[in-house]
Amino acid sequence: MEYVARVPETLKSFRETRLSTLRPTSEFFDHHRLSRPSDMNQAVSRISYNTRYFSGNYGLVVAILAVYALITNPLLLISLGFLFFGFIAINRFAVDPLQVGDQVVTQKSLYIGLFVIGIPLLWWSSPLGTFFWLVGASLFLVLSHACLIEPGVESEYGAVEEGGV
Repeated sequence: MEYVARVPETLKSFRETRLSTLRPTSEFFDHHRLSRPSDMNQAVSRISYNTRYFSGNYGLVVAILAVYALITNPLLLISLGFLFFGFIAINRFAVDPLQVGDQVVTQKSLYIGLFVIGIPLLWWSSPLGTFFWLVGASLFLVLSHACLIEPGVESEYGAVEEGGV
């Protein structure tokens, strides 16, 4: 139960750290700043700057893609829910051994049953394919956006400040 007590402070720290780095959508989707980099050095420079500058937005893009991947793979969602809620149910309701007829059902046997059903169901729902799709789609979207968006004027001033002027 101590985990439940930490949830509000965890959400507050998440909001302060991650959500504070979100840039406005007008800046993130500014089509006036789109241009093709002239060479590889400029592309790497843009990727380096934009991944730091838009890190909150990119995290949100990856989270949206992850939710999309779960929604479009309902068997994966069902198998993850089965395992997650199975663990919760066993920990909450089956702490003591239970007598069913001549058999004694222990917490260990319930976990074995959960794994015997849940692991093949999870394997059949192809979590690795979904994971690699998520990695590939995220990399493609984040790197192409970071490469094509020109850094703003503030990046010029950041280089001057770092130079010790």
